[in-house]
Amino acid sequence: MIKKLIFLFIIWRLLLLGVAYLSPIIIPQFGARFPYFEGRLISSGLPHFIWSFGNFDGVHYLGIAQDEYAYQFTQAFFPLYPILIKLFSYLTSYSLLGFLISNLAFLCGLVIFFKLTKEVYDEKIAFWSCLFLLSFPTSFFFGSIYTEGLFFLLIISSFYLFYKKKIIFASIVGSFASATRLAGIFLAPSLALRRDFKTLIPILIAPSGLIAYILYLQIKFHNPLYFLSAQPVFGQERMTTGIVLLPQVFWRYSKILLTTNGLVLANAAFELSSTIFALAVLFIGFKKVRSEWLVFSLLAVLVPTLTGTLASMPRYILVAFPIYIILAAIKNTMIKSMILIIFLFLLIISTIFFTQGYWVA
Repeated sequence: MIKKLIFLFIIWRLLLLGVAYLSPIIIPQFGARFPYFEGRLISSGLPHFIWSFGNFDGVHYLGIAQDEYAYQFTQAFFPLYPILIKLFSYLTSYSLLGFLISNLAFLCGLVIFFKLTKEVYDEKIAFWSCLFLLSFPTSFFFGSIYTEGLFFLLIISSFYLFYKKKIIFASIVGSFASATRLAGIFLAPSLALRRDFKTLIPILIAPSGLIAYILYLQIKFHNPLYFLSAQPVFGQERMTTGIVLLPQVFWRYSKILLTTNGLVLANAAFELSSTIFALAVLFIGFKKVRSEWLVFSLLAVLVPTLTGTLASMPRYILVAFPIYIILAAIKNTMIKSMILIIFLFLLIISTIFFTQGYWVA
């Protein structure tokens, strides 16, 4: 079965590379350029169908790997992923390293995800869960020059170690997750549901990656919460000085859908539908998954919405892995196959747009 998973991963990777290769024929490249586009990506010497997976945030991660936090507001991006790129930069180019690290990390995460799901459920549900994970409409981010592949490996490894009752190791892995993405701190309350003395271990250890980054920002920039204050600069209308409740966000998006058109309308519809889909699946199937998984997933999905926008939600919900398990638990194979086909169609479309420089998530 592990060989089948590796084969599936290779098919998934080759499919997305093929889509990226053909994307310039299908739609024109987006005319605007984001910061350091030419220097970080095109000059890497890689073909378009590889470097295009570093669009948008990938450019900033490469910049941090090369020049640390020399550019203002890049503090919004957490350090572990660019540190790994920097550590192995003697091997090859930064862009290729970022691409390889993401894909290798995701492959490892996919195998551990299968093992975890198989032990809790059975092999059939585990295999279908992996199919839904690979075909999810924004799964291309797992293999992009983004943190998604690494972050998925860390959270799944943490939950796997927790399931094996290796609480300390699970918490240590969780600390690396919190140095990769802010959502990593949600492992602390998720792993602390046992209500015994061992509960203190993940609460104390898992957030240490974030705490280390906060201390670094205080020492270097005299702003320990720079990663929060820098968020609104990236044009997502994200508010970090207050809390906006989900009904207010839904109301705002209903007005966007009624008053816009073109790409703005398409993005808003994608963001809204993805959020509703994730919450609906988690709500309907909450009895089918372990409580610590559900807590983490709900926090990972709901907390970003408190900033007043659903921007990037199609990407953020990727790590809410119980979604794939709940879908895999559907007994009707025909329904599962139809969902899989819809996912694959949307995955191809979103990959075409992303690799051509259009904002997807």
